[in-house]
Amino acid sequence: MLDTNKDSLKLEAMKRIVAMIARGKNASDLFPAVVKNVACKNIEVKKLVYVYLVRYAEEQQDLALLSISTFQRGLKDPNQLIRASALRVLSSIRVPIIVPIMMLAIKEAASDMSPYVRKTAAHAIPKLYSLDSDQKDQLIEVIEKLLADKTTLVAGSVVMAFEEVCPERIDLIHKNYRKLCNLLIDVEEWGQVVIISMLTRYARTQFLSPTQNESLLEENPEKAFYGSEEDEAKGPGSEEAASTALPARKPYVMDPDHRLLLRNTKPLLQSRSAAVVMAVAQLYFHLAPKAEVGVIAKALVRLLRSHSEVQYVVLQNVATMSIKRRGMFEPYLKSFYIRSTDPTQIKILKLEVLTNLANETNIPTVLREFQTYIRSMDKDFVAATIQAIGRCATNIGRVRDTCLNGLVQLLSNRDELVVAESVVVIKKLLQMQPAQHGEIIKHLAKLTDNIQVPMARASILWLIGEYCEHVPRIAPDVLRKMAKSFTAEEDIVKLQVINLAAKLYLTNSKQTKLLTQYVLSLAKYDQNYDIRDRARFTRQLIVPSEQGGALSRHAKKLFLAPKPAPVLESSFKDRDHFQLGSLSHLLNAKATGYQELPDWPEEAPDPSVRNVEVPEWTKCSNREKRKEKEKPFYSDSEGESGPTESADSDPESESESESKSSSESGSGESSSESDNEDQDEDEEKGRSSESEQSEEEGKKKKMKKKKKVPEGQEGGSSSDEGSDSSNSSSESEMTSETEEEQVEPASWRKKTPPSSKSAPATKEVSLLDLEDFTPPSIQPVSPPTVVSTSLAADLEGLTLTDSPLVPSLLSPVSGAGRQELLHRVAGEGLAVDYTFSRQPFSGDPHMVSVHIHFSNSSDTPIKGLHVGTPKLPPGISIQEFPEIESLAPGESATVVMGINFCDSTQAANFQLCTQTRQFYVSIQPPVGELMAPVFLSENEFKKEQAKLTGMNEITEKLTLPDTCRSDHVVVQKVTATANLGRVPCGTSDEYRFAGRTLTSGSLVLLTLDARPTGAAQLTVNSEKMVIGTMLVKDVVQALTQ
Repeated sequence: MLDTNKDSLKLEAMKRIVAMIARGKNASDLFPAVVKNVACKNIEVKKLVYVYLVRYAEEQQDLALLSISTFQRGLKDPNQLIRASALRVLSSIRVPIIVPIMMLAIKEAASDMSPYVRKTAAHAIPKLYSLDSDQKDQLIEVIEKLLADKTTLVAGSVVMAFEEVCPERIDLIHKNYRKLCNLLIDVEEWGQVVIISMLTRYARTQFLSPTQNESLLEENPEKAFYGSEEDEAKGPGSEEAASTALPARKPYVMDPDHRLLLRNTKPLLQSRSAAVVMAVAQLYFHLAPKAEVGVIAKALVRLLRSHSEVQYVVLQNVATMSIKRRGMFEPYLKSFYIRSTDPTQIKILKLEVLTNLANETNIPTVLREFQTYIRSMDKDFVAATIQAIGRCATNIGRVRDTCLNGLVQLLSNRDELVVAESVVVIKKLLQMQPAQHGEIIKHLAKLTDNIQVPMARASILWLIGEYCEHVPRIAPDVLRKMAKSFTAEEDIVKLQVINLAAKLYLTNSKQTKLLTQYVLSLAKYDQNYDIRDRARFTRQLIVPSEQGGALSRHAKKLFLAPKPAPVLESSFKDRDHFQLGSLSHLLNAKATGYQELPDWPEEAPDPSVRNVEVPEWTKCSNREKRKEKEKPFYSDSEGESGPTESADSDPESESESESKSSSESGSGESSSESDNEDQDEDEEKGRSSESEQSEEEGKKKKMKKKKKVPEGQEGGSSSDEGSDSSNSSSESEMTSETEEEQVEPASWRKKTPPSSKSAPATKEVSLLDLEDFTPPSIQPVSPPTVVSTSLAADLEGLTLTDSPLVPSLLSPVSGAGRQELLHRVAGEGLAVDYTFSRQPFSGDPHMVSVHIHFSNSSDTPIKGLHVGTPKLPPGISIQEFPEIESLAPGESATVVMGINFCDSTQAANFQLCTQTRQFYVSIQPPVGELMAPVFLSENEFKKEQAKLTGMNEITEKLTLPDTCRSDHVVVQKVTATANLGRVPCGTSDEYRFAGRTLTSGSLVLLTLDARPTGAAQLTVNSEKMVIGTMLVKDVVQALTQ
């Protein structure tokens, strides 16, 4: 069936094979027949073939390697499921020789438009790392890129890859911390567990312990009260106020990011997944203040209604928690009562919890429960109950006698195991008050004839030997009986017989001297070397030779020294040094791959590392515009909405923004990360420019009504905000590709301006136009998130005023103007022009978006306009535009097509066809259109530039004409020539631009050092030396014209 030409038969065959695998049958013999169908055109067949290959690729490596080229083609498939499956198969072939191919595939998939493919790339990273750990540095770069992803589908997978490859690189989390906290509620359950576990360890290294000043707060309740009020105020100056007040009274003020984590994880306690609830519970136990930990108790008790496996894990953790936080579970005491249907392990764990929760108030209830449990048929459970009674008696002094009397009554039980366990527990209790319980010791001595359990016999002998002065008549007789049966006893009993003989020899040698010598003689020839050694050692101590031993004079002190009473403790007492919910905690032993929970720092690390520097063009997001429409001026109440409140509301705003248009979703998401900085900065700026803000708001309202493009002092920054907004929206576009494909072409037809007007009109782009068209975007590139070193530096580099930097940051909406593709004479009335729109192409992020403009100047309609079979150089590909059915006389139409130029300026040749004619046309791109802007901080720019020196650096000296010495003109000419983004620069005579090539994602860094005299030096740093050389030539030509 697999060799047939019919797809339906192939599909049926693959279904049967996958069903065989699901039932556990070996289908590896079919590998050659299946792998041939990997190139099948039918998507359903191809999916099942990939499922099969993932299962058997590791076993049949040689055959899988023969199809490696097919897998690589699959990575370029239009279907996201095929791309992901191809990457999954490729990463399943465990052969070191294909490591470079896997590395390249992962890098490409990390930039894929589909979140599902990016998720698969994150899954492939640990596989590649386990195959070749030398690739760690490159994989860390991919992880850093994926961590910046704003899609919930990717978050959990990339954090798992981070944990596997580089858990020590905590610096990668700083800039993504708030985003991960805000996305947490929407991530899938598996991802939530991984992220919460990672954030627990992160928080332990970055925040102060919330319990460190508890004693101080208890002594000064008023200060504690004001401290908590200050924490709740969350105003923009709350952190500064707290830091200034700290030396005076040192209250604990929780870091806003710490509070953000606790607040955003709390709703997950209601999750249907037991693993998520357990993860949040351990986070609260390890990170939350004592007053807040109680919220997890109810959620954990709810899990006790689940399956026995879940109950076992939960009770293990509850048993550990209840030792330190007993009050947390006391209201739920009855939830831990034991049912007859519970498995033995669950019963024992519930006993452990009940014992931990027992106090003087509830001990009568608990002991009544224990009395019922002793009558159980489960002997292991009964033994555990008796031990629990002993622990209760040890911990609560006033019930000690009651427990002891109850245990003595158990000595008459018919079951030997019950009696034996009771003896062991009684022995431990008697050590606390031996003088008061001589009768009990006599009673135990009589049991030596009946009890056969070795541990119980050994305990009785130890008690009689230790307190032989309380039973001087019975002790020698017990020794006599034990000497008779010495050879038949267990080893543990024999050792205690030797101890009893030694102690009686030292206290009552007249009656026991001969018995002691007899016992020591028997022990001297015992099969067990421990017993032989003990006998020789004891003989030399108590019966010294003629030479005499120094120790023999102190034999009484050695054998009869007062011994402290044993403390009956829970076996879970020391388990809390393992992270709760981990396998290591469950096993009480360090498991492979376990990472220790870090200790709290003495001093809090710098919190500013989590501040995400927001470029100026994103300062005014759509969400803030809506706020401004509601509030005409900055008010005190608005200023008080501090970082923690804004962070708390972020998930809602993000989820809203994802469902809207790309520009709105992008700005919503970018603002969700930067809400803290936005509001702090706006608070400072608002006081000095309230009148300007109100004027702008008035203009915005008018613009909303008239739908025109007025002049405004905020034009440049708003346009740039749009540019970055569409950049951010690339993530949401991935989640709603179909919606984007429907909306964007229409908007392009409406709003694409001619290139002749694009440059001078950069300052006249309305804020409201962002809702009507998608500005230039850098979708193929994930811009690095910039971490600000200090808020002051952010405020210096970023401003909302009309500075020369603001309008210059915008790249022109379209590239080098409209160019002719087909003249109307050659086209028999059909005229075709094209422009490079510099907008993301929705079909493939590696393609350049080209707008094709058709106009019919003939008298007859032109029908069936489409692209014929193209003849393209290797590597270049075309995404055709939909066929235009008819173009009436005098009518025009605009369509969008994508061309992947493969980072070269080779022409793309193809045919434009109508129903009657074919026209051969060619599009050759300027080098500046092969890249997309990327926004870097000054430090990041310098860091990347330092890596691209030597052969990767091209320098050219030039003289700028008088007309090209202003900031605006220089920036406009550079951005018109090349699709690059402006990088903020501290010096006025230096310009920096950055971008990445669309196909390979290689960085292109451009620096122009211009002197007031006109002398200038242009430097381009790029791995692509050919592109760098051509770019220098084009930019020099543009600047010197």
